[in-house]
Amino acid sequence: MIAEVIIDSSVKTLNRIFDYEIPSDLEVKIGTRVFVPFGNKKELEEGIVVGIKEKSNYKVKEIASLQEEQIKEEYINLAKWMSERYFCNVADCLRLMLPPGRKSKNVLNRVKEKRVNFVTLAKDTDEILLDIESGKIKSEKQKNVLEFIINNDSATIQDIELFTDASSSIVKTLVKNGYLEINNVQVERNPFLHKSIVKSVDLKLTEEQKDAFNKIGDSGKYLLYGITGSGKTEIYLRLISKMLKQNKSSIMLVPEISLTPQTVDRFISRFGEEQIAVLHSKLSIGERFDQWNKIKSGEAKIIIGARSAIFAPAVNLGLIIIDEEHDESYQSEMMPRYDAREVAEYLVNDKNIPLVLGSATPDMNTFHKTETGEYELLTLSKRANNSNLPTVEIVDLRQELSNGNKSMISKKLHEEIEKNLEAKKQTILYLNRRGFSTFVICRDCGYTVKCKRCDITLTYHKYEHKLRCHYCGYEQDEVRVCPECHSENIRYFGTGTQKLEEEIKKLFPTASTIRMDVDTVSKKNSHEQILNKFKEENIDILIGTQMVVKGHHFPNVTLVGVIAADGSLNIGDFRANEKTFQILTQVAGRAGREKDEGKVIIQTYNPDNYAIEFSKLQDYNLFYETEIDIRKQLKYPPFCDIIVIDMSSKDMRELKKVSKEIHTYLKRRVIDEKFGLLLYSPVPSPIEKIKDRFRMRILIKCKYDERVNNLLKDSLSEFYKMKTASARMAVELNPNNML
Repeated sequence: MIAEVIIDSSVKTLNRIFDYEIPSDLEVKIGTRVFVPFGNKKELEEGIVVGIKEKSNYKVKEIASLQEEQIKEEYINLAKWMSERYFCNVADCLRLMLPPGRKSKNVLNRVKEKRVNFVTLAKDTDEILLDIESGKIKSEKQKNVLEFIINNDSATIQDIELFTDASSSIVKTLVKNGYLEINNVQVERNPFLHKSIVKSVDLKLTEEQKDAFNKIGDSGKYLLYGITGSGKTEIYLRLISKMLKQNKSSIMLVPEISLTPQTVDRFISRFGEEQIAVLHSKLSIGERFDQWNKIKSGEAKIIIGARSAIFAPAVNLGLIIIDEEHDESYQSEMMPRYDAREVAEYLVNDKNIPLVLGSATPDMNTFHKTETGEYELLTLSKRANNSNLPTVEIVDLRQELSNGNKSMISKKLHEEIEKNLEAKKQTILYLNRRGFSTFVICRDCGYTVKCKRCDITLTYHKYEHKLRCHYCGYEQDEVRVCPECHSENIRYFGTGTQKLEEEIKKLFPTASTIRMDVDTVSKKNSHEQILNKFKEENIDILIGTQMVVKGHHFPNVTLVGVIAADGSLNIGDFRANEKTFQILTQVAGRAGREKDEGKVIIQTYNPDNYAIEFSKLQDYNLFYETEIDIRKQLKYPPFCDIIVIDMSSKDMRELKKVSKEIHTYLKRRVIDEKFGLLLYSPVPSPIEKIKDRFRMRILIKCKYDERVNNLLKDSLSEFYKMKTASARMAVELNPNNML
């Protein structure tokens, strides 16, 4: 018998099936992971069997040995679908469905130490892969360690030794050569170890909740559209309880890691931790490995996690729930660039089970599907505890400036914070820019301090006295003298969460504050610690980025201030108004969720913008009707698909040449074969350079179908035929991030 094997490689030319003879003493089936001889290599390659047939038309080698871990056949089919849909290798997709810390013999390694060495990449992934491909890194063990860290984001030294068979000296060499870095952090294998949860019972459902719950059947796709605080989570809990009674598993996705602890707490209090597994990148490799096995064994029937949890090996899966479904974090920006919502749709179609998407501000495309009949709309128009939506007031910052107020805090917001402090109530201040200042400029010659690797201004972080790039991580010391004209007239402009925190402390010296952004949540469990501290210690003011916007329930928060509502309006994306409305409505929903009335102050330079006006009314339907008409006129999704062909290179001349050749190829095919689409000429990307790579793009507007898919695959094949030094090309359909 012959096994059809996919080699575990991201090399595009290897994205095909290779035939291998199955030895008589080995039991091989579809989904079996194998070691096989490949080409002239001395080392065996990893592969996955995707098909079995009687004979091959070629002279073939034998499978050398089997790996312990296998993949279900249904996931093989999913990987093939994803490969077609997201223009990537089947192996790239299959890798998402393997347990953390892949090795031939997965032996559980329980880390006893309270603190362990945690290893992460010190260089950009693309740069490391280039050094491996070019032969600069010759040691196979060094390659294995680097590939292991790339696949798993980070790992303890113990995990590296267990899963790669490389010694700690190999890691030390890679650290010395600048490829890895080591931090000493605390790691616990049980992610629930630090939790103390009180058992809860089912809450009484409102009539709207009962109606929504009863309409969700054993199959189908549903949009649970409910205003903030309307009790969507209680419906999720009831649905999962129903699945447990049928001995079925459920997957519950949340968009932000910061939301996961709160969700886990509610689920543990209802169901107990024995039936629950949690998956997200802040867990150690060991924790993720344990949780994965807990799911695979069927012990855990409730899987909670971020985007990648959609690939968990759930036993007898009966339900998928995606909370805050509008969030762009459900779409991966790394290869494969999958959308967890689309993967969920594939799974529920394949298994004939229900999919429930929930949001107070649904994605435009999702809501449009309820109008076309693809989804059933379930509406919750009232808050579950009968509390009122907060009142929203818009403050025109132009008027504040004309009145002489140059502070980040308007007079109105200042007054409301004072009232809240006097009443012993809590306040959330939202600003979606971390750091202290967003750019640094010389006022004499105009020089702006930019990242050496990206076409992006560096952000000043005052507490560390560092300038950082938020795209590649490059950092340097603060600048006091202009490197161009040597002037000392350096000015730090813009505002970030650090600067806001400093100003709040000056304006309200007696108030307690806490900040939540990427810089404060880098450590394990830091999300949960900050949120618990704010809630339990009744800290007066929480300052944060989008992490504080979605899903959180703080009973004592009665005031929310949006410092600058204009940031998301000016992002060069056709979804700018949609994203602005979603953020403002979501952050407003944090106020007044209990008996006390809530108030929201939105500061803006564009008070007449319809996204801001409708967020004041908190009227999604009115916003949707306005925005959908504009989308229809301008031929934007959901009425048209947008395809982005991204190209990058370290050499600008090479990039321009490649972009022109690909555009010429596409143009000829479009004309000759009469494709009904709009093909735009190559242009620089909105951010022209990231991580030392220049970037250009070609945009296509069309109705995506099989013909267009084949055209795009052919253009990728055409690109791979080109002999380029460093050029890369990727295709993305309807990306969430147009930058």
